[in-house]
Amino acid sequence: MSVLFTLENHVARVVIDRPERMNAVDRATSDELETIWRKIEADPTVRCVVLTGSGERAFSAGADLKDNNGLSGLEYWASANPLGFGGIALRRSLKVPVIARVNGLALGGGMEMVLGCDIVIASDKARFGLPEAKVGNLPLAGGMTLLQRLVPRNIAVGLMMTGRMASAVEMERYGLVNAVVPQDELDAEVDRWIADILASAPLCVQAIKSTVRETGEMPPDQAQAVRSPELIAALTSEDSLEGVRAFREKRAPVWQGK
Repeated sequence: MSVLFTLENHVARVVIDRPERMNAVDRATSDELETIWRKIEADPTVRCVVLTGSGERAFSAGADLKDNNGLSGLEYWASANPLGFGGIALRRSLKVPVIARVNGLALGGGMEMVLGCDIVIASDKARFGLPEAKVGNLPLAGGMTLLQRLVPRNIAVGLMMTGRMASAVEMERYGLVNAVVPQDELDAEVDRWIADILASAPLCVQAIKSTVRETGEMPPDQAQAVRSPELIAALTSEDSLEGVRAFREKRAPVWQGK
C-alpha cells in the first residue's frame, strides 16, 4: 500500500506514503487514491478530509517519471484522468472540504492536487511549482486550467513558463495558501482548521463548497439564482433549526448532518 487512510471523529486523513520517491504518484498509487476518494464519497460520516504526504521533504513531487510506460506527451494527455491528478485536482463529486497539509515540496502533479483542495495549510519550508516545461512537458492534469483561476494570471503563467518554485509565503500572498506556519506547528494549525469546520453545520459547509465551485465563473446575478441540491438540503435541514435554537439558548449546537 502506498497510501495510508484513516477515519476518526468525522475526519478522513489521506497520506501518500512514498517518502523514498518524494511521495511521487505512480499508477498503483493513483489507483489507490481513486479507491479512497470513492470510499469517502460513499461515507456520510466524513465531514472533512486532510491530504498530505509522508515525511517532511515533500507533499508530493508529482508524477513518478519512472512509471510513464513510455508514453509520449500526447499519449499521456489523451489518457489523463478526467478528474485531474491523483483523482482530486478536478474532482467535483467530493462534497466535503479537503485540506491540503503541505509539509514540503508540492511540484507538478503534487501542486495540481493542492489546487484541487479547498483549504491549504503550509509549512514555512513548503515550495510550490509546475516545472513541467523544464522537462519538455505540460501541467496537463489540472495545472494550466486551475492555477490561473486561483492566483493572478501573470503569476500563474510566470510560474508555468519558467518552472520556478514559489515559497509558501509567496503563495500565501498570492491567495493560494490560507496559512503558513513553522514545520513543527503544522499539525496544530491543521487541527485548528479542522475544529472550526467541525463546529460548523456540515450541510452548510457542503452547500458552500458546492455553490462556490459551481458558480465561480458565473456573473453574480446568475450565480445568485443557482439552487443546488446541497443548498436546498442545508436550508431545509434539521440542523438549520438547531442552529437557531442553540443561539437562543446560548449553547453550542449539536449537528446531526440532516
